[in-house]
Amino acid sequence: MKPIAYARPTTVEQAVSTVTSRPGTVFLAGGTTLVDMLRIGAMEPDNVVDITWLPLGGLEHTPDGGLRIGALAKMSEVAAEAGVRERYPFLSVALWKGASAQLRNMATMGGNLMQKVRCAYFREPGRACNKRDPGAGCAAMDGIHRGHAILGTSPMCFATHPSDVAIPLVALDATVTVWGPRGERTIAFDDFFLLPGSTPHVEHPLAGDELITRIDVPALPFARNSHYLKVRDRESYEFALTSAAVAMNVADGTVVDVRIGLGGVATKPWRARTAESVLIGKSATRANFEKAAAAELEAADTSHPMNVFKVELAQRTLVRALEAVRPQVHPLGGTR
Repeated sequence: MKPIAYARPTTVEQAVSTVTSRPGTVFLAGGTTLVDMLRIGAMEPDNVVDITWLPLGGLEHTPDGGLRIGALAKMSEVAAEAGVRERYPFLSVALWKGASAQLRNMATMGGNLMQKVRCAYFREPGRACNKRDPGAGCAAMDGIHRGHAILGTSPMCFATHPSDVAIPLVALDATVTVWGPRGERTIAFDDFFLLPGSTPHVEHPLAGDELITRIDVPALPFARNSHYLKVRDRESYEFALTSAAVAMNVADGTVVDVRIGLGGVATKPWRARTAESVLIGKSATRANFEKAAAAELEAADTSHPMNVFKVELAQRTLVRALEAVRPQVHPLGGTR
């Protein structure tokens, strides 16, 4: 590992100023991704700015019923907060299932959004990777790609975005606020993650001198009726093959509103808008859930043989998640 300059500012302004004045600089928060990247040589910055002393932690419930999460809030802190568990249960569950206890206690919410893909070829310097070395090619195309994406792919890259918590956040229409030399701006969550297209190395619409300060979640009363389902090769400490974050409002057996995010299947946290549009106004039945899931996966890329199984698995995952939040009719009358 080459020598790296280190700075520890105490204000957001100092942090951004340091990055602006020193090319080749990256921010360091919990370090659960960056330290790995440095060790394996997948990232080689000249300077590291440690932002852990900045006043960007904490979590608060806003007067309108929403949620404001500081960029440096720990995953474990947000997962355990009583209001999150009660009002946004799928957000809490996604955080609990997102990593080991050690990582949850170190990893930050902002850092989670900025984490790098788990593609082995990205993480192995010397192998062709357009994301790490633009124009180098993609070794995964003809290599091992069982865990790769089937939605939002491009001929340049089809690595899957690894975040769990980003899946309910995209379903919730969250926003990300960033601060830089040009001031503060807010980015819609779905726009914060870019599809690979012809520039897979450009993952976010951030300038290099912009820093995430918070995540805002708007009020969504029916998010109390939500579920996060993660399907993986092993139950503990594993990334999703497929996942679904679902919140649904059902009245008299009809879907009034529904929010759906899919994980493990796309190059970015995937908002399943097609499935949502199919379901709204329809009866909350398994048959309609299956139609919605099939409609969402119609656009799946099936050109890579090792991950074609994800098409059916993603549909089954979504149907199971929807059934988990469908009101159950009690044999003696009423629902629960």
